[in-house]
Amino acid sequence: MKTKLSVNFAGIKLKNPILTASGTFGYGYEVADIIPLEKLGAIITKTITLQPRIGNPQPRIAEAGNAMLNTIGLQNIGVKAFVEQPLSKLSKIKTPVFVSIAGSTAKEYIEIVKILRNQKPISAIELNLSCPNLKKKIICHDLPLMKEIIKGVKKFSNVAIIAKLSPLITDIAELALCVQNLGADALTLTNTYPAMAIDVKTFKPKLSTIKGGLSGACIKPLSIRCVYDAFQKVKIPIIGCGGIMTGEDAIEFMLAGASAVSVGTSSLISPKNLINIINELESILTEKKINSVKKIVGFLR
Repeated sequence: MKTKLSVNFAGIKLKNPILTASGTFGYGYEVADIIPLEKLGAIITKTITLQPRIGNPQPRIAEAGNAMLNTIGLQNIGVKAFVEQPLSKLSKIKTPVFVSIAGSTAKEYIEIVKILRNQKPISAIELNLSCPNLKKKIICHDLPLMKEIIKGVKKFSNVAIIAKLSPLITDIAELALCVQNLGADALTLTNTYPAMAIDVKTFKPKLSTIKGGLSGACIKPLSIRCVYDAFQKVKIPIIGCGGIMTGEDAIEFMLAGASAVSVGTSSLISPKNLINIINELESILTEKKINSVKKIVGFLR
């Protein structure tokens, strides 16, 4: 008996609960020659903005022990070019596509959603409300602005809306409940954690912006706690994200309450790790004679 890995996430049928994390997998189609993309649960694109962004100056990626620091700054080609190029290529892949979007104002988010409306093969839109690498305030810390964004995009979107939140909050469960009450269909928990590193040879910061976002295995316990706390309060599904390197890591997030997980740093190291995680997840649950991955979601509660 093999474990069934298929899940229904916010009304979207996924082959399995393993997704790519925004920002670590490009637009998605670039690695089609490396791994079979149709085996993934879904592809979450890098974040798209209304206008093209060149991102932050170099250096913007650095190692920090067993972790990674980044300060990419949302580099992307802009939504109109995204529709013309990457999205048309993604339409040839039989895998759901979740498009991550960001803006400085509610008007920008809404305008992006209007352009993406009815575009195939988009199955969901992930609102990046938590980017730690920009000079401006993290959006999910500004409740009136977040309310304006979520309610605004819901009026024009014809697909599921996922809110990606920052872990830098006193009570992540209350913030998650607020997002649910505003009409979001799902959550992504969480984004990277602000951190910095200094090169002792040059006495200079390793990143051009001094501080950046920390990712990798070291943030997994912090992110799992966020998922667990939010799961106690909300009814909408959660994508767990942060430090997932193995199938066991994915199971931990799901036991805490995640219906799906998105893999970031591990897939950046090697896209093939995504397939390894899917296989490990299936192998572990089959060995434990659990016939459906859905049975472990929130098991800890």
